[in-house]
Amino acid sequence: MATNAEQAYETFNAAIGQPAQTGDWLEITQDRINQFADVTEDHQFIHVDPEQAAQLSPWKVPIAHGFLTLSMLTKLEGSVPKDPAGYQGIMMGVNYGFEKVRFINPVKVNSKIRASSTVKAVELKDPNTINVTTTVTIEIEGEDKPAAVADWITRLVFS
Repeated sequence: MATNAEQAYETFNAAIGQPAQTGDWLEITQDRINQFADVTEDHQFIHVDPEQAAQLSPWKVPIAHGFLTLSMLTKLEGSVPKDPAGYQGIMMGVNYGFEKVRFINPVKVNSKIRASSTVKAVELKDPNTINVTTTVTIEIEGEDKPAAVADWITRLVFS
């Protein structure tokens, strides 16, 4: 009989190449940007000073830190519909890392972003563990180019 991880492997493997699923919009406010600046000690004016950004930056408004945008992946991915069959018997999921991250377009203050994702690869590590690589595109409402594209690896451990 197949383990939960082996069954999840089959579910994720069947999802490779399927159309991307899209999650909910999330607004990136100046308050969120300021809080991130405080935590990371990155107070560059293009993020936290609306007056100086209006005068000196090409976007004329503050923009989110690229790493703020990336750090929102857990929240954004949480609203993307998923096949529950891939999570039967799951004990935990951990961030395993990234194969690739590209910041393509800055997120202007008060913009809304969302994740669009598709399964790129799945690897059975042992009878209770799989790695799932998801290509995630962080879209910006009203923009032609996304904020970022990342190949994100999540390790799923099953009972």
